[in-house]
Amino acid sequence: MSPLKIFGMSKSRTFRVLWMVEELGIEYEHIPVEIGDQGTGSAEFLSINPNGRIPAIQDGELTLFESMAINLYLARKYPGRMMPDNLEDEARVVQWSFCVVNELEPGLLTLLRHRATYPEDQRDPQLADTTERELARPLAVLDQALTGKSYLVGEHFSAADLNVASVMAWAKASKVDFRAFPHVAAWMEQCLGRPASRAARR
Repeated sequence: MSPLKIFGMSKSRTFRVLWMVEELGIEYEHIPVEIGDQGTGSAEFLSINPNGRIPAIQDGELTLFESMAINLYLARKYPGRMMPDNLEDEARVVQWSFCVVNELEPGLLTLLRHRATYPEDQRDPQLADTTERELARPLAVLDQALTGKSYLVGEHFSAADLNVASVMAWAKASKVDFRAFPHVAAWMEQCLGRPASRAARR
């Protein structure tokens, strides 16, 4: 059987899928796909993901897109490492995976654009500052969840930590002030410093 195929670029949401397979230690083929007409807009890629977005995977007969769906699928397919073995904790993994894409990712992307990636003349510092203030509430929720704990779910690093930390990685480039969220800051350093995380960014 051919190895899992991962389509996308590591400096995108594809990073979290590459990180997952590195944690799982499974064989895979990374097929770089750039954003644009020759990549995500090509007929070949649109046959894989008609939305024209990365990442996407092909695993045998299965074609799947949306990074969180991919990671939850992989965590369940290869048990024992990244997904808890009880329903309650598995539900918590799903909860945090949905929470981060709804409560934190949109704001962090806005910050990233207006503090790092947009040309200087297209940045809106006021919008960035307002967005950071709005992120204080979900960051406080995350900080409270990590108080006295090393991981979000259970006693071990899981898909919950990976999925949330992969989004939070944008916060560093976005110059988010973490002084009010020390537990988040320490947890991020721990997660993003893992060998599999570093390997996924190569």
